[in-house]
Amino acid sequence: MEAALLTDLYELTMADAYLVEGMREEAAFSLFVRRLPARRNFLLACGLEDALTYLETVRFSPEALAWLESLGLFSRELLDWLERFRFRGDVYAMPEGTPVFGEEPLLEVVASLPEAQLVETYLINQMHLQTLAASKAVRVVEAARGRRVVDFGVRRMHGMDAGVKVARAAYVAGVESTSNLLAGWRHGIPVTGTMAHSYVQAHDDEMEAFRAYAHRFPETVLLVDTYDTLEGVRKVVRLARELGPDFRVRAVRLDSGDLVALARAAREELDAAGLERVRLFASGGLDEDEVARLLEHGAPIDGFGVGTAMGVSADAPYLDMAYKLVAYAGKGRLKLSTGKVLLPERKQVFRQEEDGVARWDVLARHDEEHPGRPLLRKVMEGGRRLEGATPELKAVRAHAREELARLPAELRRLERAEPPYRVEVSAALEEERRRLAAVLAAEQKVP
Repeated sequence: MEAALLTDLYELTMADAYLVEGMREEAAFSLFVRRLPARRNFLLACGLEDALTYLETVRFSPEALAWLESLGLFSRELLDWLERFRFRGDVYAMPEGTPVFGEEPLLEVVASLPEAQLVETYLINQMHLQTLAASKAVRVVEAARGRRVVDFGVRRMHGMDAGVKVARAAYVAGVESTSNLLAGWRHGIPVTGTMAHSYVQAHDDEMEAFRAYAHRFPETVLLVDTYDTLEGVRKVVRLARELGPDFRVRAVRLDSGDLVALARAAREELDAAGLERVRLFASGGLDEDEVARLLEHGAPIDGFGVGTAMGVSADAPYLDMAYKLVAYAGKGRLKLSTGKVLLPERKQVFRQEEDGVARWDVLARHDEEHPGRPLLRKVMEGGRRLEGATPELKAVRAHAREELARLPAELRRLERAEPPYRVEVSAALEEERRRLAAVLAAEQKVP
């Protein structure tokens, strides 16, 4: 894929204009979410690995440059600049797996103005998708109360790229494994699977299907609801009696119907047959609310396969994510658009914790000192990733687990926290905003 062309046209027209005007001084752009979706108490930062890989490797191929030239839009100066383009800037970011709140930068890019402008579209694309996915998946994991959650969503995700990256984000958020083999191969995520109804349908007899599958994959999970769920469970019991000590089926999967009642009845059937070790696994249109409802009603379910709703973040399918200029040529930059007021300057976030629990954040200028734990770290210098900037995936997952454990319990619930988590703008940052706003207001007045 020509990643360099995964950008909006105006990024190139602005870069062209910057070059013609000689505007090549250092700029700082901040990538953040303006406000949280209605059903999110926090977001889980994700996507930095892909963002840095892009910045390290983005190049314009001869074919891409020839096509751009054929459009007849761009100056020779821009086309020559693109031919030589290498990102040589610095990046500061929150580590993947860090809880983040509205207005807080997930990352900041410091580079020459044309460079920093050019990379906007790709950075938003990658950070948005993966932060959105991780923030949804963590809700499902929380609703499951320690029971295993498996990603089943690839077939309905929005394209192959999303299918792989959402699986990774879900794993960061605590999902145990994925059915997606490409994601497993590429990222080292544990893979798992059961069986489809078609396998049972393809056999003339359900019992024959169970017998054959268990023979080929002894520690499998058998799908029991193709015809009649409880009859399917009874056939699993019968199979256990047939096989005796060779019976190693790990679980049965319930995929439809009243899952509370069916799970209870299935558990009774299995326990009465001495099959207490056979687990119950549920799937079929699940999301965090349905998982929570099942457990609140006492369904004895041991694990959940969650697909579409988690894979596309159905209840909140987008974030109000922005990438905005906050400083250029040594000056803070501001925006006063209604509903989109921008805080100037590079920033740092200081997390205030009491007894190991996060209580509020201070959003400050990058050069301020405050109590608390600073969250933004330098991860790239001169276009090169710094050592330790992007740990192995298991370490990212462990970091997310540790960071989530520091959040107040009310933020980890599905319901909206009231009051929401507090993000306090420092006095120095607020004063700089007011000063620049006054200067801009005076400058913009028409004589």
